Amino acid sequence: MVLLFIILRKSNRRVYMPRTYIGYLRPWQRTPDSPTGFWNWIQAMYQLPDTYVLQHHSMDAYLMLRFLKLCSVMLFVGCCITFPILWPVNATAGGGKKQLNMLSISNITDTQYGRYYAHCFVAWIFVGFIFFMITREHLFYINLRQAYLFSPAYASRISSRTVLFTAVTDDLLNKDKLHTMFGRDKVKNVWIATDTKELEEKVKERDAAAMKLEGAETKLIMLANKARSKALKKQGSAENPETDIGDGQFDDESGSVAARWVEAKNRPTHRLKMLIGKKVDTINWARAEIERLSPEIEELQAKHRAGETKLVSSVFVEFYNQSDAQASFQSVAHNLPLHMSPRYIGLDPTQVIWSNLRIKWWERLGRYAATMAFVCAMIIFWAIPTAVVGAISNIDSLTDIVPFLKFIDSVPSWIKGVITGLLPTVLMAVLMALVPIILRLMAKLGGAPSTPVVELTVQNWFFAFQVVQVFLVVTVASSATSVVSDIIEKPSSAASLLAEKIPTASNFYVSYIILQGLSFSAGALLQIVGLILGKVLGKLLDSTPRKMYTRWSSLAGLGWGTVYPTFTLLVVVGTSNP
Repeated sequence: MVLLFIILRKSNRRVYMPRTYIGYLRPWQRTPDSPTGFWNWIQAMYQLPDTYVLQHHSMDAYLMLRFLKLCSVMLFVGCCITFPILWPVNATAGGGKKQLNMLSISNITDTQYGRYYAHCFVAWIFVGFIFFMITREHLFYINLRQAYLFSPAYASRISSRTVLFTAVTDDLLNKDKLHTMFGRDKVKNVWIATDTKELEEKVKERDAAAMKLEGAETKLIMLANKARSKALKKQGSAENPETDIGDGQFDDESGSVAARWVEAKNRPTHRLKMLIGKKVDTINWARAEIERLSPEIEELQAKHRAGETKLVSSVFVEFYNQSDAQASFQSVAHNLPLHMSPRYIGLDPTQVIWSNLRIKWWERLGRYAATMAFVCAMIIFWAIPTAVVGAISNIDSLTDIVPFLKFIDSVPSWIKGVITGLLPTVLMAVLMALVPIILRLMAKLGGAPSTPVVELTVQNWFFAFQVVQVFLVVTVASSATSVVSDIIEKPSSAASLLAEKIPTASNFYVSYIILQGLSFSAGALLQIVGLILGKVLGKLLDSTPRKMYTRWSSLAGLGWGTVYPTFTLLVVVGTSNP
């Protein structure tokens, strides 16, 4: 993957170096050009300081780089502390273990309890170092956050002086009362959120019709141009385009040049409902929809401007000074619990989930409890579909247990090879890809009012999911299978048996860390998904100039809620494995 990255980055600047030249980025937002040699790009990368990322990109990107360095330092120092002491202690214990098991704590026999003191003291030192690094990083982050909040670039934004209060009571949904409550000399503007559900639905319908119209018009132009070129080629002589375009009255639609070259039956069409809906002309239908929806949208917008719509329980309060905004954000705004709370500051309007602003405090509690119960159940029971996928790879044993699957034994060998080899891999990839999607949906249903809050919630949930499914389940399962018969015969010995067998399971994570360390880093360089989307799907799906430009100019973001847990799990495994 690294070799492919080095080869492809020279001819695919849009994928691998987009921030160096894309036109819509301001000059100060762009990244310096990177050399395209075989190795010199590494030197250029290390010469670019992290502070450049903080000043020209975002604080999230800078903190991500610092987090990776923190993890690397902790694990490297952990190796320096544990390897020189614990490897000789374990290897010379004489427990009779072989290969990697000889280097683990499982090689210590019952008669050599003194060697456990080495593990105890080394663990104290290592954990103490981890606590020191985390405390140091907390202090650094507090200072960085203060400096960032007081920087002119951030302090000058309206968002830095605007606080969102949710779960506001009906009696406080009044601008005068809010001005009086926070101080008329401190509050500059108050915006009370309104119920925009109907307006948003109609705007989405009109946008969808406009996109359909744009796509159909583009398709019709291409069909007409293709037919005209074919006709001119068939005639053997080129006609004057201007004279050719201006002639004639058209049967299908007045003023449509394409109608001269494309018959009405070949025009773009679609069904109003999938498969069973009425088939309509896309262009005529889309124009009629836009003509119908536009007056309705304008009427609803006028009602919102006039304040004739229903108010919802969220308000945006803009203060004159950033210090007043921070004081209001950190103070208790209501005497009853869960009222005018939670509060948020520094929100970008594009990050607000407007549909969740109407949620009241009691509804938020119910949503949170329901989504939390669902996520906990998913974390616990996700092992069931994972086990099913794993069983497919061992199809012979599965057919013995499930008789109605015996027909698989009679299929050709290459089909059976696909079922046992390729199918489990694809299903497992789909299963793991579904987890972040489900968690983000649950976070939105739980009432998160902005996308950063959604990502933070997903980060907590996804980390818990990975710890349980990847760490605990694998550790316990790989060790419990070898002693399950002993536990059945003598249940009271379960704890001691698992304590004896779990250390041997830790060697699995040596392979896991090597695999993740190599494949994740190399995969991040190659960006195979972005490469495929840009080169293959872009040509298949981007049928209009707007879609082509959007794909070319839009930079893909990172889902922080799923990026951090992956690295955090590696640190958890690395710090617990010694």
